[in-house]
Amino acid sequence: MYRAALLAPLALIASACTTMDGGEVEMAESTPMVSPILTTPDAVDDQTYARPQVARVTHVALDLDLDFDARMIGGTAVLSVLAQDNAGQIVLDSNALQIDRVTDGDGNSLSFAMGDAEPGKGAPLTIQLNGARTIRIDYRSAPDATALQWLSPEQTAGGEYPFLFSQGQAILNRTWIPTQDSPGIRQTWEARITAPKPLDVVMSGVAQGEPEDLGNGRRAFRFVMDKPVPPYLIAIAAGDIDFRATGPRTGVWAEPATLDRAYNEVADTEQLVEAAEGLYGEYRWGRYDMIVLPPAFPYGGMENPVMTFLTPTFIAGDRSNNGLVAHELAHSWSGNLVTNAVWGDGWLNEGVTSYFENRIVEEVYGKSRAEQEAALAYANIIETLEDVGYDAPGTALHNDGSGELIGSAIAYDKGHFFLRTIERAVGRERFDAWLRQWFDNHAFQPATSRLILEDMQANLARSPAEAKQLKLREWIFEPGLPSNVAKPDPRAFATVDTAVQAYAANGTIPTGWDDWTAAEQMRFLDNIPKQRTAAQLAALDDALGLSETGNNEVLFLWLELALANRYDPAVPQAEMFLSEIGRAKFVRPLYGVLMEQGDWGQPIARRIYAETRDGYHAVTRAGVDRLMGIED
Repeated sequence: MYRAALLAPLALIASACTTMDGGEVEMAESTPMVSPILTTPDAVDDQTYARPQVARVTHVALDLDLDFDARMIGGTAVLSVLAQDNAGQIVLDSNALQIDRVTDGDGNSLSFAMGDAEPGKGAPLTIQLNGARTIRIDYRSAPDATALQWLSPEQTAGGEYPFLFSQGQAILNRTWIPTQDSPGIRQTWEARITAPKPLDVVMSGVAQGEPEDLGNGRRAFRFVMDKPVPPYLIAIAAGDIDFRATGPRTGVWAEPATLDRAYNEVADTEQLVEAAEGLYGEYRWGRYDMIVLPPAFPYGGMENPVMTFLTPTFIAGDRSNNGLVAHELAHSWSGNLVTNAVWGDGWLNEGVTSYFENRIVEEVYGKSRAEQEAALAYANIIETLEDVGYDAPGTALHNDGSGELIGSAIAYDKGHFFLRTIERAVGRERFDAWLRQWFDNHAFQPATSRLILEDMQANLARSPAEAKQLKLREWIFEPGLPSNVAKPDPRAFATVDTAVQAYAANGTIPTGWDDWTAAEQMRFLDNIPKQRTAAQLAALDDALGLSETGNNEVLFLWLELALANRYDPAVPQAEMFLSEIGRAKFVRPLYGVLMEQGDWGQPIARRIYAETRDGYHAVTRAGVDRLMGIED
């Protein structure tokens, strides 16, 4: 079995870390040591300036104040450093940070220099060590730090208090934390955060006691993450939020106006955790809490340890979109526990998680729903490959940077079907035993495509001949879709596909729509003829109530279809949708459809975007800016 070597003969850190005040915090007995970064060529991260083979960060201690008026986070970061004896300097990642001072553990000044910045990547922060192994950095983030979104009270459900949340993946956390921002350089961390009353603060670490009243209108909150994580998983949110438990180790935070709906949607989370543990072993993070953020959050969910961030757009009232919760939970094993060492291997996080998600859905919600959701994922693969070409370099799971990244249908869905195919070929019992040992043997470590391939060859395939027959290397390193793909059961959508054919043939609108699952409704809307007249669209809406659906996934498909056909009655609803929701999955395609409609759609798109742009997160805004031809 392949095992990666160390980049340099550095000892692993001990089980105690320096704190922000110079003391030590004892780590739990079960806490793993910080894992080495890998040496293989496919583990070289070109998105970081760090040189971890010389000196690397092992622990981060933050002491920060949230300034909502200035839209800045400021304070100190104390870094514990593991370095070679002759290491003269350490290189960190920074993007628009204002560095005021750098000192060692004794308060002596250390020289530092900020290098030239690259767009999106930021600049290297080089600090002269002078033998120091503890570094204190006094700094501030910029008001427009791309990882942070500061919301005015008007942008929240309550309308009374401001809100802050972060989104660090992939390399955005360097805009508010000076550290080595690479998924292969895992770090433990702790934080003390002060915020104005009555706001609460949550982070992707375990809260330490009750908030401390500082007597100046502010409170201090403390958090610890004693397990080494990639830096992009350090996350923060602050606002008028309340908590409700969904089980002994699970619960949900949300604004008071949203909490009832959020709780009802995620009330079976404890059952999801139990199902996941039954499949692939112990949940190792202690608590599993969630926060439902304001709708400006750019993603469906983010798997921040012990505090999954969720969009409110998944709330449908019937838990039909809870595959999202299962997905973020599954990341507690694939992504958080075993992490891609470089972003070109993002499928190791997302593809493995998508497979795991589907298994959780099957355990909790039944095989029929799992098969339907898998069929939707397979359709995404085929649609993407037919659009970009089956031999496009970016359709390989592993991407070395030479090909354009195609998107989620490859990293998520092709990765899902890779594991699904192998499971069907070798049998579920044998496959599950392999995947469980993958998580166990590589826990709290970075991984690469090469590593998982060699692990499969050593611990799953019974012979080189079987490994070749399974097409393991082809799945990971070659474009397209291998011939042995385990296609979804065609019976999963038999009723829907018959309804699609009838509608395409003579306009017959299906009956019993309200009894269909959300996946069935999505399948229908995604497969009916795309060119529709205004009368046909009106008939669909009248019969199926598409513009009144409470499921945002279904509503999005309806608006996409309507706008693509220049259906004027849908414009006010699209404008409302785009002004209230910041999820990039919905926002970018709708603006894209409008921009494709020339003289009809482009003025609408530009008018709406002029009013909504400032309310979107930088991730969402960047994608729409490209559509609009807006330059920084």
